[in-house]
Amino acid sequence: MSEPKRLFFAIELPATVREQIISWRAANFLPEAGRPVAADNLHLTLAFLGEVSPDKQQALIALAGRIRQPGFTLSLDDAGQWLRSRVVWLGTRQSPRGLLQLANILRAQAARSGCYQSPQPFHPHVTLLRDASHAVAIPPPGFCWSFPVTEFALYASSFSRGRTRYAKLQRWTLTK
Repeated sequence: MSEPKRLFFAIELPATVREQIISWRAANFLPEAGRPVAADNLHLTLAFLGEVSPDKQQALIALAGRIRQPGFTLSLDDAGQWLRSRVVWLGTRQSPRGLLQLANILRAQAARSGCYQSPQPFHPHVTLLRDASHAVAIPPPGFCWSFPVTEFALYASSFSRGRTRYAKLQRWTLTK
């Protein structure tokens, strides 16, 4: 029997957007601001599931495959810091309805399947820096990366040799 995996549903950022965000981050944050999240790990989490057994994973995959929802445009145009969790993030000033619906469906399905659910409300964001132990100067508004969201995916998170890696297990296309 295989071991439980640490899973989450997320939206992958297009490669060009990831590259632009990495350049923007390098130009706007000092190295001592925090530990940068690797470019390949930049994503927007829809639902964090925690440790999930293989049986529950299969049930979640089946449920996710039943979602019929149109795609939407996501604009990353806000940034901030959570001092308590020591994270600097990039997010949305106005979350598209499609994003909120997709996250709510996935979170509800996970809860009904008995998966861990954070007590925190959904705050769509991309983690830019971790271990930001002191207040960081957030760049003024004026930045914006917009892109169409046409799919979402289930990822497994693993930690090995001091590094976190995300593996895409399955993806689903949003309807047109």
